[in-house]
Amino acid sequence: MAGAAASRQGTGSPVGLYTPEERLRRDASPWTLVQGILAPLQFAIFVTSLWLVARCLATGDGLRLADASVVAKTCALYAIMVTGSIWEKDVFDRWLFAPAFFWEDVFSMLVLGLHTAYLVMLFGGFGTADQRLLVALAGYATYLVNAGQFLIKLRAARVQGQKAALAG
Repeated sequence: MAGAAASRQGTGSPVGLYTPEERLRRDASPWTLVQGILAPLQFAIFVTSLWLVARCLATGDGLRLADASVVAKTCALYAIMVTGSIWEKDVFDRWLFAPAFFWEDVFSMLVLGLHTAYLVMLFGGFGTADQRLLVALAGYATYLVNAGQFLIKLRAARVQGQKAALAG
């Protein structure tokens, strides 16, 4: 395990996203399915919330609904972060920052920080409603980048799996 992680980070030839052992653990982990369910669910909540937040900022209407939607999006984010950490432990034997997903996890911390800042503003009474909603939009923008990172990794895993199937 440590050797595979070191070779991914080192200057030698790339190992790929998963070692054969990690791929087996990924496929056997129940958290893989959980992540596969939570990711599109979170995206659906995001799209709905983005519309509600944008509408509220544009018209001034629907603040309570916009706030509720951002709280729902944040809860979905926390759920996917916790279960994703458990997944990384199952697959890579690290709770977070496994070399294969290091930068995705780093960016996830920014996404989590912005969403948490929104909650602090909402429940702590800090800032105006517009400021709070702009923090939500900043969190949503970083979420989109982070989701793109994970989609690129998903594609890389599929390509690696196809190459392994052809070679084996």
